[in-house]
Amino acid sequence: MGKDIKKMYRTVMDDHFPAEMTISFGDQTLIYRKRTWKISDDKTGDLIEKGLRYGENPGQEAALYELVNGNLALGNCRFVEQGKGLVSAITEEEMLRSGKHPGKINLTDVDNALNIMKYLTAGPAVVIVKHNNPCGVAYGTGLSNAYKKANMADRIAAFGGCALFNRSMDLATAEMISENYLEVVAAPDFEEGTVDVLAKRSSLRVIRIGRMDKLSEYSHMRFIDIKSLIDGGMIVQQSPLNAIKTSEDFSIASTVYQGKTSTIKREPTVEEYADMLFGWQVEQGVTSNSVIYVKNGVTVGIGTGEQDRVGVAEIGIFKAYTKFADALCFKRHSLPYKELELAVEKGKKDRGLLRQIDNETKEAKGGLIGSCMVSDAFFPFRDGVDVAIREGISAIVHPGGSLRDFEAIEACNEANPPVTMVFTGQRAFKH
Repeated sequence: MGKDIKKMYRTVMDDHFPAEMTISFGDQTLIYRKRTWKISDDKTGDLIEKGLRYGENPGQEAALYELVNGNLALGNCRFVEQGKGLVSAITEEEMLRSGKHPGKINLTDVDNALNIMKYLTAGPAVVIVKHNNPCGVAYGTGLSNAYKKANMADRIAAFGGCALFNRSMDLATAEMISENYLEVVAAPDFEEGTVDVLAKRSSLRVIRIGRMDKLSEYSHMRFIDIKSLIDGGMIVQQSPLNAIKTSEDFSIASTVYQGKTSTIKREPTVEEYADMLFGWQVEQGVTSNSVIYVKNGVTVGIGTGEQDRVGVAEIGIFKAYTKFADALCFKRHSLPYKELELAVEKGKKDRGLLRQIDNETKEAKGGLIGSCMVSDAFFPFRDGVDVAIREGISAIVHPGGSLRDFEAIEACNEANPPVTMVFTGQRAFKH
């Protein structure tokens, strides 16, 4: 059974999807062409054309299509047009190394990384995605610095993930990447010698993404989002647009309840506004229900996909603590925290080493002190705000609009020192 499963993971499936697909929206027609790449046949060595390796799991046929004809306009909305392909337009020349032939998840991870990166124009940035959610996002003084920060934000989750860079790959960054295990590395270009360095990881897919110089333009464009239902039906929606372009688009939290006005006492600092903007931009690519924490242009803890608001706030805090402890352990002892924990249990390492890391993590509150809390929807009760305030956060971003916004505002004003809060005026759910 084990050998059969491993073989399934290695097998590039034949798919039975058509080479071309046409979708009609009333009297408007969109034409899509299936994307394939030439690969070497395992048995004969001959070059053969294949599409995606498989879908979300081995045994699921899948295909990637690029829009090649049609300009869709519905109501007052005009959607992404032909000739603007990113992931769907990856050519064989841009697949610098195919590693293991790419599957659906590899490319949807790149796509969601681009969905976040399209906002990150303030400097060198790295987005690491795993299972279509960011596990580490960071700005840096340079590309290698940004990668180091993004990777250490959640070194464990980054294992086997997809890393997207908004600058040309340089040798220093490539050397750092080669020491870790990633499934995909994507960038606008690759300097001479970097692909050879990255090739130390034989299964790594190295992809050059065209049009990344125009990536910020996609933050203003909508696309058609189609969700298929189990009965063969579908729900069609416009993709969302992020209304927060600059820190000036936030509004200081204020509400009226039973004739009484509640307003945040302390306005954000320049640094807090920068983190608020960064955090809200990252939030656009996080599966809801979500709460994330960011500090100094780096993600600290990311809570995703929970059913209740306070629960996901707590999960983000828990992850901040565990990732902080692991990063500290790895820097100090070149060991993951769990490996040190196991060595201590077996009597191979002194328990004092573990105790010291735990104490430092607790004292630093998992790196959450002075961080910004970002929520994709309002807080129905103040409990979600309270759990974060106890960890020393200094700022909160959320849409606003709850009947109990006044409670969240009171919690911030009662904090010592007071916590600042802004509203975005829009929800950022992503399912």
